[in-house]
Amino acid sequence: MDLFIIRHAWAGHHDEDRWPDDSKRPLTEEGRVRFRQVVEKISRRGFAPQIIATSPMVRCRQTAELAAEGVAGRPKIVELDELLPGGDIGSLVAWTVRQSRQYQQVAWVGHAPDVSHLTTEMTGGGDSWLRFAKGAIAAIRFDGLPHRGSGVLRWLITAKVLGC
Repeated sequence: MDLFIIRHAWAGHHDEDRWPDDSKRPLTEEGRVRFRQVVEKISRRGFAPQIIATSPMVRCRQTAELAAEGVAGRPKIVELDELLPGGDIGSLVAWTVRQSRQYQQVAWVGHAPDVSHLTTEMTGGGDSWLRFAKGAIAAIRFDGLPHRGSGVLRWLITAKVLGC
C-alpha cells in the first residue's frame, strides 16, 4: 500500500481581521495554481490516491480537492479531525488500515509541523525530522497493512524541485 502525506498548499497569511477563525483561511490563487502544477507533474509518475483524508480546515480541504481533481478516478475526500493540528495518530492509522482493505493508495492532507511528525512516525519514528514545504508531498510504501514505523519513504517532493 502507498500512503501520500501532503502539507496544504500556500494559504493567505494569518490575519485575525480577515479570518477571525483561522480554520477558514483559504489558499491563495498562486497557491492553487502551483499545487495544480505539482499534482499534474506527479500524477504522471504514479501519484493516484484513491481516497484522500483531510483536516477539516479550509486550506487543507481545498488542497485535497485540487489533488482529487488532478488524478484519475476522482478520489473520495473524507474530513478527519485526526488531521487537525495535534491530532491522534493512532486513530488516523486505524482509519488508514481499514481503508487499505479497499484502496491501494491513500492520502492524508494536514498541517506543519504535524505532517513531518506523521511521516517520521510512519517510517521509523525516533527524533528524526523532515522539512515539509507548503504543498510538499511524501510517498511512503508499506508491505502489507500500514503501521507506525513500518513504511519506507520513497520520495518527498516540493514544488520548487518540480519547477512549479
